[in-house]
Amino acid sequence: MHSLDDFFATIKLPSMSEVAHELIQTLNSDSPDVFDVSQIISRDPALSARLLRLANSAQFGLPRGVNAIDDAIQMVGLGQVRALALSACLSDAFAPLPGLKLQEFWQNSMACAGYARWLASALEMDTQQAWLTGMMLRLGELLIGQANPQALTEIERLPHPPGARWEREKRLIGFSEGQITAELARRWNFPMQITQALERAYDPLVEQAFSRLGAVVNLAGLLADMPGADALAVDALPHDVINALALDVRWMKATFPAADSFVQLH
Repeated sequence: MHSLDDFFATIKLPSMSEVAHELIQTLNSDSPDVFDVSQIISRDPALSARLLRLANSAQFGLPRGVNAIDDAIQMVGLGQVRALALSACLSDAFAPLPGLKLQEFWQNSMACAGYARWLASALEMDTQQAWLTGMMLRLGELLIGQANPQALTEIERLPHPPGARWEREKRLIGFSEGQITAELARRWNFPMQITQALERAYDPLVEQAFSRLGAVVNLAGLLADMPGADALAVDALPHDVINALALDVRWMKATFPAADSFVQLH
């Protein structure tokens, strides 16, 4: 594949709902209007019900139940509700693929999102932007599966050590899933910071313009590929990336999140 344009010419671009497109537009606002976001989500009854079910789940541990999107935003936060809404829209935009276990795929994506938010919190970065970017990282693999099912089988074969999927994608397709997702995000008009981070997640230190978010998502993606990871998994991460972010390894080990703490969309 000579270019991403050539790759995208071989696939049908996933269709995003009008609600999703309007939510993406609010990502480009420095101070999105809470009422506007609430109204956008409320126009989709199924999405609203899904978000309220999530907000009332044990994962959020709210002191009282919520029964309206406005209440959910007040209790959970605008950034989290919007990120959850967009993630739900994205998961609905892709059809099942032979050779890929979608439940495991989205569990892995949610783990990547959770690790990205955890790391971003230590760096005083936008944690919801990190969560959404981490969730999106693997979307490019779904497009690879659409364009080349045989390549997807090779990409998903076992054993599957952390980072192996990215290497197989580069060898077979010429691009990593993050680079493909970045182009998809551009075509969907996601903010530049998210598209750049996705583009650089495969190798965040190779670019002259260092992307902190890309480095965070790189580490998060590697951790997500370690099922049942614990604090010792930190030692297996690339220390040049950890050092570039100035992360404290002792803090990482002391606060390492439990896998069951990650939000599940389904």
